[in-house]
Amino acid sequence: MKVTITKNESEFDCTAAWRIIGEILRKPEAVIGLSTGRTTGNLHRIVGEVYSRYPFNTSAVTFFGLDEVTNVPREYAGACYTMLKTEIIDTLGIRDENFLMLPTFSDDFRRDCIAFQEEIARRGGIDLLILGLGENGHLGFNQPQSPFDGEAWVTKMNPELEERIRRETGTPPEKELGGATLGIKNIMQARRIVLVAKGSNKAGIVKQMLDGPVTPDVPASVLQLHPDCEFLLDTASASELSEN
Repeated sequence: MKVTITKNESEFDCTAAWRIIGEILRKPEAVIGLSTGRTTGNLHRIVGEVYSRYPFNTSAVTFFGLDEVTNVPREYAGACYTMLKTEIIDTLGIRDENFLMLPTFSDDFRRDCIAFQEEIARRGGIDLLILGLGENGHLGFNQPQSPFDGEAWVTKMNPELEERIRRETGTPPEKELGGATLGIKNIMQARRIVLVAKGSNKAGIVKQMLDGPVTPDVPASVLQLHPDCEFLLDTASASELSEN
């Protein structure tokens, strides 16, 4: 288990960005998974800034999003598709066929989840997966008590996020919202994982993730068992770890 603690937010964002760039330089046909949220937006933009100044070959790389909000338009600013397109995909000139996403609308989400994970496998499997950390320890939309042997599925999102999305999209209460996501089994099959977390609001869950037991109560704790997972933190998020 590798823990990297950066001195400040700028170093954190640059370090994380270079994990992605380094993977592309190492393996031009790499399959790289991305996550959305407040933690990853800046690091995605830095990848784009480096590419704009010092272009590198992105023609063969495949990017995919770990998860997606269901039953909202893809054009919605909070849809993972739109966030990734805006933050990194378009800047790097990634072709549509090399940007894989779960759908926001479907008449058969189970079918589409299976097809999604099968397409990732067809391309050789996940070389690098960048994971954010939810304040309750969730990974993607795998909330506490999600099965460790679970594959891609549609599950519930946390109530606070659902309330915000309903408000922003005008989605009525009778219309179901959820989250399509790779399951924890899929996540653990990635060859290399970088879990990114920053800010004092993540300090408590970082401690549970790294110092606590491996338990479905804290889905991210399962990463303790991954053979090549780096936990990339800033000083604030690492402040409660036992070695500090």
